[in-house]
Amino acid sequence: MRHWVRTCAALLPERHGVRACAALLTALAVAVVTGCSGTDGPPPPGPSATGVWQPRPGLAWQWQLDGRVDPSADVPVYDIDGFENGADDVARLHRAGRKVICYVNVGAWEDFRPDRDAFPREVLGEPNGWRGERWLDIRRLSVLRPIMERRFDMCRDKGFDAVEPDLVEGYGDETGFPLTARDQLAYNRMIAAIAHERGLAVGLKNDLPQISQLVDDFDFAVNEQCAQYGECARLTPFVAAGKAVFHVEYSGPTRRFCPESRRLGLSSMLKRPELGVWREPC
Repeated sequence: MRHWVRTCAALLPERHGVRACAALLTALAVAVVTGCSGTDGPPPPGPSATGVWQPRPGLAWQWQLDGRVDPSADVPVYDIDGFENGADDVARLHRAGRKVICYVNVGAWEDFRPDRDAFPREVLGEPNGWRGERWLDIRRLSVLRPIMERRFDMCRDKGFDAVEPDLVEGYGDETGFPLTARDQLAYNRMIAAIAHERGLAVGLKNDLPQISQLVDDFDFAVNEQCAQYGECARLTPFVAAGKAVFHVEYSGPTRRFCPESRRLGLSSMLKRPELGVWREPC
């Protein structure tokens, strides 16, 4: 369930996937995830049996979608904007031993992206509440697939290890199209396949109702505000499968959600809605 706060649109010029305006490295001991932590820890795990990076539960992370990445956070995983950062930024993080996730919006058209003219008008739906964005008709797989393939090619060519596809639960919103849960499953699986074909890991962003059907297709999860809405336990299939859940809250204090995050094995932190450099991990 995506929790919209429309008044935020006037305050933030770009959203970059934040559904946040309502309002870690986990210690890995004896191979048991005990919770989230802001301290150093072992390096990220290597590729899975399929050759794709498999982040394990408890890895600390930094999520910075506001501008070019600041590499100062001492964590093993960074999630940054794929368009606003270049191969040199990714390489710098790799030299520091980081894994790097490429943020890409796959569910909405954005008028500020360089490939905005690649989207036919007939696939553009209603505004989604964020400046310059309109929902996509995800039923049009043959139209959207080559566009998303080119975007994921960009992520691969810049050296990213994984992709964070945003807005993969439009079927639950007023998009201007009669989207169904089945439409969303088909689209999300296509997105996962595009990533895997390029050797990229891929995360499921929110879309809690479909976790049980998609956990095998995705390599990790990214979640916003599950603690605020009492939904964090719904992410346990990922942890049970040995897959990280990268989680943020936008209102604190951290003592309100960190105990549950530690118990569930989530990689949790507090962030400000603009997703800049500041972070307060569990």
